[in-house]
Amino acid sequence: MAKNIILFSIVALSFCFFAYAFEPSPLQDFCVADASTSARVNGVACKNPMSVSANDFSFSGLHLPGNTSNAVGSRVTPVTVVQLPGLNTLGISMVRIDYAPTGINPPHTHPRATEILTVVDGSLEVGFVTSNPDNKHITKVLQKGDVFVFPVGLVHFQRNVGKGNALAIAALSSQNPGVITIANAVFGSKPDIASDILAKAFQVDKSVVDQLQTIF
Repeated sequence: MAKNIILFSIVALSFCFFAYAFEPSPLQDFCVADASTSARVNGVACKNPMSVSANDFSFSGLHLPGNTSNAVGSRVTPVTVVQLPGLNTLGISMVRIDYAPTGINPPHTHPRATEILTVVDGSLEVGFVTSNPDNKHITKVLQKGDVFVFPVGLVHFQRNVGKGNALAIAALSSQNPGVITIANAVFGSKPDIASDILAKAFQVDKSVVDQLQTIF
């Protein structure tokens, strides 16, 4: 019995460690981000609590449709610590995603957050790919009111498969989840990744890589 209790305690502590591995719990009521300071910390330095106001905890405009007139036919409107200083140290943020007909939110990852998405309007094909070596593609078509979760760090996407515009709202488990769009990162890095490296990695002719690098 004693061994079981010890084992359970170790497992419980391990889960607690991983749960807080990304963003530890705040040590005060709040830590509103102070954009005026040049202090370098893991996150954003705190504003003087005496100068905090309600505006630090609010954001307006998420009801406004995003402009989807672009190459991928979607627009992400973020509400992270950059837009809402009161999110600092709280480990949460959200986004609005608008999709034109056939629009996509292209394959990307969030290095610091799990994402949970709900469809507000329209129909979305969503999916993510598991890590090597399986690279299993897990995908589903969602309708209005459906919810889907994308595990932290995994490549995922959405595509509008309905007849009209689509809208989704997503929450992320970080005040600053980060985003790495695969095509932009691989073919649009500055400076470029050597085209012969990418040609070998993707098993295509170097001319294909050269063309893609001019696009991104």
